[in-house]
Amino acid sequence: MVGRGQKLRCPSQLKARPLNPKTPMKTSFKPSLKLATALLATLLIACVNPPANDYQPQRGQSGKDVIWVPTSPELVRRMLTMAKVSSQDIVYDLGAGDGIIAITAAKQFGARAYGIEYNPQMALHAQSNARAAGVEQQVSIRQGDIFEEKFDEATVVTLYLLPHLNLKLRPTLLKMKPGTRIVSHAFDMGEWEADEKVSHEYAHAFLWVVPSAVQGTWTLQEVDSKAQVQLEIDQSFQRIGGSVTEKGRKTPLLGAELRGDKLAFRYMGLDQQLRSITAQVSGNRMQGVMTLQGGQLPIEATRR
Repeated sequence: MVGRGQKLRCPSQLKARPLNPKTPMKTSFKPSLKLATALLATLLIACVNPPANDYQPQRGQSGKDVIWVPTSPELVRRMLTMAKVSSQDIVYDLGAGDGIIAITAAKQFGARAYGIEYNPQMALHAQSNARAAGVEQQVSIRQGDIFEEKFDEATVVTLYLLPHLNLKLRPTLLKMKPGTRIVSHAFDMGEWEADEKVSHEYAHAFLWVVPSAVQGTWTLQEVDSKAQVQLEIDQSFQRIGGSVTEKGRKTPLLGAELRGDKLAFRYMGLDQQLRSITAQVSGNRMQGVMTLQGGQLPIEATRR
């Protein structure tokens, strides 16, 4: 038996003691054998499966479809600052690694943070790091596959994956709530151009804001006068263009911008007055204001 105050050692660390032939055998042999077997099993388990806090990931180690390379604390801070993370946010880190992004989001920005990590030992290690950082109540790292786990409640998604994995995730990310911020360390999203970029030393990170789907034909009218125009919008991710048709006359949209669910553009009316539109999109409807000659008029639009 292991006495009080003694250390539990692996079988390879135990020294054999010779039996004394003069020592009589005890009659309780069978119970002692069972106890010895149980103790030996405990020793083997402890040696083969060390506690999670003894696990130390190695830079460049292989994972599912990726290798693990840690993100520097300063780049993490810049990524989260670029995404304007706050205590109102829910951050999901896809491929959480050692948990540094989720932990920083909670500790320095006050967010609720989750991590999804495929390697079970790494996931336990990351949660242990969160505990050590004093944010275990705000951070939850779980083992899972990022292509199977749900993260649609996120307001901010962070990732450090490879280019083909970013592209595989892109359709899922584009279906998230408009305004959700996506931040990627090192790799972009192909044709979906980044809205912003930050750098630290030789590392880069990119930000995208999930855009509303606005392509189509809309009827736009002034709420008070009911005066109507037809609005045509063409869209490629967050890049938009189009035209306004007023009483048969078509004029192009000027300076059209889309960021999340916020839409803005200008057009020249039949009276040769420049109109500026800012609106918030919600599905097939939008509401906002038209600025004309210094005054503002409420407007609304419906997609046909």
